[in-house]
Amino acid sequence: MHVCIIGAGVIGTATAWQFARQGARVTLLDAGTGPGLATSFANGGQLSYSYVAPLADPGVFPNLPKWLLDQGSPLRFRPRLDPQQWRWCLQFLRACRADTARQTTAAMLTLSYLSRDTLQAWMQDTPIDFHHRRNGKLIAYRNPALLDKARTLVQYQATQGSEQRVLERDACVELEPALAGLGDRLAGAIYTPSEEVGDCYLFTQGLFNALRDRDGCDIRLEARVASLRRERGHITAAMLDTGEPVAADHFVMAAGLASRGLLRGIGQHVPLYGLKGYSLSVPANGAAAPAISVTDYERRIVYAPIGPVLRIAAMVDMGEPGPAINPRRMSLLMRQVDDTFPGLALGQATQWAGERPATPSGRPLIGRARSADNLWLNIGHGALGFTLACGSAVLLESLVAGRGPASDPHAFAP
Repeated sequence: MHVCIIGAGVIGTATAWQFARQGARVTLLDAGTGPGLATSFANGGQLSYSYVAPLADPGVFPNLPKWLLDQGSPLRFRPRLDPQQWRWCLQFLRACRADTARQTTAAMLTLSYLSRDTLQAWMQDTPIDFHHRRNGKLIAYRNPALLDKARTLVQYQATQGSEQRVLERDACVELEPALAGLGDRLAGAIYTPSEEVGDCYLFTQGLFNALRDRDGCDIRLEARVASLRRERGHITAAMLDTGEPVAADHFVMAAGLASRGLLRGIGQHVPLYGLKGYSLSVPANGAAAPAISVTDYERRIVYAPIGPVLRIAAMVDMGEPGPAINPRRMSLLMRQVDDTFPGLALGQATQWAGERPATPSGRPLIGRARSADNLWLNIGHGALGFTLACGSAVLLESLVAGRGPASDPHAFAP
């Protein structure tokens, strides 16, 4: 079996690795000069296996006016004359129902646990240095009412296999002394000891290099796919912008936001939209930086100690396409970080912005495309691409190979 994977971010590279491990002949195409240079490059770095609740939640509605009108909110919406944006927003609001959110959380937890177990198995066979470690995670709450509400989610996720504890303020500071700077503003936290961190870019690069050394793998960089050639419901080739056809038995679309245009060219619409986020990479020196991963719940800021840096990631900006950094948003992020963890070397921070390809419900699209019998999708992971990459790769490969699926595929069917 010859499989052509389009896209060498963490999703596409992990997918190529899984097919290669199972003995398939693999062609991996990417338009960039290297792997993982877009959304995978400097994301939050948390492998958040036990906290995969979707952004689409009933709690969104009371927060919408504040988020849309307040310049300091974690979510900002810039209206555009773009039918894709408005269609996505309407579908997002429809997904903000309690039953839908519970079903999505359950499905995502199953996929995330598969991803966690798969990553462990891969690293035993092919060790990669990507600053991977299990250091636990604290989801810190400033509002006592929100902490009480979070207890309900902890109880529900416990029925799905999560191991989490609710900690009061003093217990939080004892576990992570860097939180002492919040003082009485810290109400408490949800602690998940099993959570992990890692550098997504180094992980992607490590898998990519391992693929290069493997027989039966053809790696093509600066190979931009311009279209898919379809005949009688079957993809016969991925057409490069040079006019060169790349043939295969099966094709996997893992090109993030670029997937929309390629699929539209063969008559398939996918509900994918870019949610821009920002990150800072700060030297992790001294006691000012947390040693445990921390998520500041109300501000939606994540802090992940990754090797020599503290990766800080935040914000969801809708309607600001492209990787350009909005200086106002970055300035706000730096002020909020300094307020939470004073003493960090923010003057030495490396800034970055990227778009997370997300579906309205928060569930990725994994499975056979409607538009061709040999075209498969692995897209739409949003902010959880790194967390879900390995499990998504295993699930998709099992579907293409026709084996019993590695996880229930129905929740993610395109």
